[in-house]
Amino acid sequence: MSARTIGYIIKRLLMAVLTIFVVASITFWFMRLIPGGPFVSEKTPNEVTQAAIAAKYGLDQPLFIQYLIYLARCFTFDFGPSMKQLGLSVNDIISAGMKFSFLMGLVAAALALVIGTFLGSIAAIKRGSVLDRTIMIVSTASVAFPSFIIATFLVYFFALKLGWAPTDYVNGHTAAFILPTITLAIYPSAYIARLSRSATLDSLGSDYIVTARAKGASRTQVLFGHVLKNSLAPTITYAGPMFAGIITGSLVIEQIYQVPGIGRAFITSITGRDYSLVMGTTIVMTDLIVAMTLISDLLYKVINPRVELE
Repeated sequence: MSARTIGYIIKRLLMAVLTIFVVASITFWFMRLIPGGPFVSEKTPNEVTQAAIAAKYGLDQPLFIQYLIYLARCFTFDFGPSMKQLGLSVNDIISAGMKFSFLMGLVAAALALVIGTFLGSIAAIKRGSVLDRTIMIVSTASVAFPSFIIATFLVYFFALKLGWAPTDYVNGHTAAFILPTITLAIYPSAYIARLSRSATLDSLGSDYIVTARAKGASRTQVLFGHVLKNSLAPTITYAGPMFAGIITGSLVIEQIYQVPGIGRAFITSITGRDYSLVMGTTIVMTDLIVAMTLISDLLYKVINPRVELE
């Protein structure tokens, strides 16, 4: 690893720390600005009970002291107990949710990469054909439709009408993850298809492809030895943020399919005003996005060594 690459990684790590600090600060102060609190409800406890609860969770401390304690927890990954789910720590809830969200995100990302790259490459090779137009129309429509519309469509046809999959997560059946995983994979598949098509078309028209053909390289050698390798660069750049986005952006999908993932835990924490869980899930999601973006940038350098990281 070159000194330039090491310097780039150090710089990105410092930027990651700054990003986490900014996100943590905004989350803390905005949560405190919203009227109400985690223990305010129709059956509000008396003042003595409220004071005891506030002391237990450190809410009786000055706001700036609470802020400093929260920052320390953000960088030590100890988010304390949940204020609404008694007996559970925020770390336990996040860990339990990530078991579902991470697996769904991993499978959805793999499907998106394979399907999107394949369809984009085929569309580029068959440029101007009916197949090319069909793939582009379908991919454009898939990008345009919101995820909750796609989820509703899949539930209606494949769960309610055909009965091929359950409508929600029940008793841990693997089949319950089929529809949400497909829903999560559709948008990135369509986006990658468009990226792959453009990159493949650029590669097909490059001088080195003409030279390879002139030297007698077969069509298969040209496609897999030259075109595919170079057309993967923009896809790899998108892959890291895509994977993080699938996990952190699955809030609505997990709510629709009743999957007990981190997205659903985040929604529950907001509606319940669970300060510690809101802040914990926000920081974990931010860390994931920052880490996957850095990894995708480094992979881009591996695929294309001529690129200089700055």
